[in-house]
Amino acid sequence: TDNINLNSPHKGLGSDSLSDMPEETGAAAVSPGTLPPGLTEEEAEELRLELTKVEEEIHTLRQVLSAKERHASELKRKLGLSPLTEFKQNITKSWQDVQTSNAYLSASATLDDISSSEVYKKTQETLSQAGQKTSAALSTVGTAISRKLGDMRNSPTFKSFEDKVGNIKYKVVGGKANGESAPSPNESNPVQDNAPF
Repeated sequence: TDNINLNSPHKGLGSDSLSDMPEETGAAAVSPGTLPPGLTEEEAEELRLELTKVEEEIHTLRQVLSAKERHASELKRKLGLSPLTEFKQNITKSWQDVQTSNAYLSASATLDDISSSEVYKKTQETLSQAGQKTSAALSTVGTAISRKLGDMRNSPTFKSFEDKVGNIKYKVVGGKANGESAPSPNESNPVQDNAPF
């Protein structure tokens, strides 16, 4: 484990020292010629030193955080905790937190009050009756349509149409009227000697 003294930004840094920080950032980027009005050179120098120190502390804290995250990942791996398992645990805990929250409990109680109210019961009863009536009406419409289609099939117009379709079938298939079959392929048919195919 890395033991880093956070009071001293230079202890425990190892190979990732502060020399890795780019030049001309933070305090180094402030030049003496760009002092705000009312700020003396001494005050500006103190502020630059403090800014440099804070930036070094930030860099150190980032390194410490990175080391701690690596250590935590290694411990999770040794415990057999995968990211998916961790995600499931977080979701379960979040759902439990939601269920015990005041807002959820209040909303749940309100829904219970609504479902036991007379208005809700009457609305539910009315909707149930409307559903039953709609189902009966659709059934009646379906029966009426079936009856109309049956009547239409037995009408002279449909019979005439059916006869015409039968005549077209006779001409296409080559069958004979009154149920006689079409000539079979085994009957002798003269073969053309000059067939294109």
